[in-house]
Amino acid sequence: MPAFTFEKISPPADRGPVPPVANKKQRGVIVQMLDRFAEARVKRTLKAEKGAIARNPRKAPE
Repeated sequence: MPAFTFEKISPPADRGPVPPVANKKQRGVIVQMLDRFAEARVKRTLKAEKGAIARNPRKAPE
């Protein structure tokens, strides 16, 4: 005889369509940041394929 039993839980009721995201501006900022990271990664990959790792030249102290 089992020491415990599992209670059957019914799935949540469908409440209709999901409301649209109210704050589109915040999502835009996040997408822009991800685009910048992706672009930098592509540039690094292309430079590595050419066989040379380019670095930003350092400015000489004035």
